Amino acid sequence: MKKQSEMNFTEGSPLKLILSFYWPLLFTSTLQQFYNFADTWIVARGLGDDAVGAVGNMGSLFFLIVGFSFGLANGFGVLVAQSYGAGNHEELRHRFAASIELGVILAVVLSVFSVSFLPHALRLLQTDPKIVGDSLKYGYIVFGGLSAGICYNISGAVLRALGDSMTPLRAIIASSVLNVGLNSLFIFKLGMGVEGAAIATVVSQVISSVICINKLRQMDVVRLERMHFINDGSVFWGLLKNGLPMAFMNSITAIGCMVVQYFINGFGVVYTGAHAACTKYLNLFMNPAATAGNAISAYTSQNYGARKYKRIRDGVYVGLGIAGISYLLLSSLMVFFPGALADFLLEGTEQIDLARQFLPRCGLLMITLNVLFTVRSCVQGMGKPMLPMVSGIMEMVLRILVISVFIGRIGFKAAAYAEIAAWTGALLINIYALYITLIPLLQNDNSLDYGNNMELDRRTTR
Repeated sequence: MKKQSEMNFTEGSPLKLILSFYWPLLFTSTLQQFYNFADTWIVARGLGDDAVGAVGNMGSLFFLIVGFSFGLANGFGVLVAQSYGAGNHEELRHRFAASIELGVILAVVLSVFSVSFLPHALRLLQTDPKIVGDSLKYGYIVFGGLSAGICYNISGAVLRALGDSMTPLRAIIASSVLNVGLNSLFIFKLGMGVEGAAIATVVSQVISSVICINKLRQMDVVRLERMHFINDGSVFWGLLKNGLPMAFMNSITAIGCMVVQYFINGFGVVYTGAHAACTKYLNLFMNPAATAGNAISAYTSQNYGARKYKRIRDGVYVGLGIAGISYLLLSSLMVFFPGALADFLLEGTEQIDLARQFLPRCGLLMITLNVLFTVRSCVQGMGKPMLPMVSGIMEMVLRILVISVFIGRIGFKAAAYAEIAAWTGALLINIYALYITLIPLLQNDNSLDYGNNMELDRRTTR
């Protein structure tokens, strides 16, 4: 094992540690957004706005299924990180082995469910008949290949839990290049439809999974033997107890997004295409703050396991700083240049006009979403996933309430207000969760502040 593959967040400057872990994560997630963006651009230029609508129409469904697996994997990763921070490597290995076993079950169940339910889901979403065929072609392939995505989610979560953000970066670099190349080949050269984009996505996920798994096999701290796969119910229950609330939070949020998609689709394919493009920009510009949340989660989990609570507090400050900078640099583009952004992804005049209504409104209040990522990730990193799950319910309720009441009155702008309301409600709940979780720990932590004295970071409160 190469020591630099892991990062111990329990010693040293929180700012330096988080940033050194954050930058590879940011490049990784940016590349993921890039090839999602490239998918949309290639589909738009090669197949037209209706095809963009068909692919974008799958976004909320994909988030429902993949978001569940991503939340579950992150929940597993939190406990792996806590074991690592506590220095309990045997417990870590048992938790990792159980994560693999649960991941296999999850892959089979979700693949069968999503493929079987897809036609019914499209009907429930009021999908325009013009794009149903393409939505089915794309969905069957992507959902049929869910195992690759779930494998990457679990292996990537474990690597991040151990402080390795470089391997996921290398994996995404390889898969991004492959994805864009295959998209161009399948659509422009071979004349395939949206199924070409779907195949490219699945193949690229397989490659990223292989790279992450290969790295894990080289790390002694997660080197597994047969005995590590023999676990009692407490190991599985511990993982599920932490992972399921995070998984349900993502899925509940996705249900809210699906209801929004339902109302959007009810106004026709023009609304569907505009919403798909706007969602791409939201995902792109929230990415730095969301990535900071992932970094804070790993950092918090290790320090919670080591019982170094003041370091958790200082990590929150770092995450909030990243959230603020991200807001100033990126959200301003949505506020001041919505027309240019819309023109880049869309061709129809009506779609562009709708996007210009949505982008500046969300951009102006995106600071609430950015702060939410740090606060929620800190609470989850301390192994307290229930209130964040409640915040997911709040997001769903507010999205549904706003879109259902206002879309008939103010049109497409209601989609933007639904997002803003959801972000704000979730943030308030997670601020409360952070307060009641972290403040008592800080009050009971009688250790000295470490400051710049590195020797104090070597203390243990276990």
